[in-house]
Amino acid sequence: MNFVSIRVITHDVARLVAFYEQVTAVPATWSTPDFAELVTPCCTLAVASERTVALFGAGSARPAANHTVITEFRVADVDAEHRRLESLGVEFVQKPTTMPWGNRSLLFRDPDGNLINFFTPVTPEAVRWQERP
Repeated sequence: MNFVSIRVITHDVARLVAFYEQVTAVPATWSTPDFAELVTPCCTLAVASERTVALFGAGSARPAANHTVITEFRVADVDAEHRRLESLGVEFVQKPTTMPWGNRSLLFRDPDGNLINFFTPVTPEAVRWQERP
């Protein structure tokens, strides 16, 4: 089994896609006005309209209601990303901090309030763990 994507349901697909394109520098591929994907080398971030929820089961997901998931991106330099994102007016939750497990992390929110973590492994153990097959 391979984990391949995460999908974010939103009221405003264009706004959320533009945000993720800006913060990740990954261009989106649009399938319909209700669905777009940002494809990275190891995973895909899909953004879909609340109208698509009915295809899976009415009421099975609600836009801007996430309080449990943090979408994470490994980046080359968290501190440099923090400086870049400051100029974009991003809502930070936590400035760059070295976590007990060895990652330097930057936590912020997308326009729907979903949490995003940009992190860089900084301890030898964290670097080794990230290099695993």
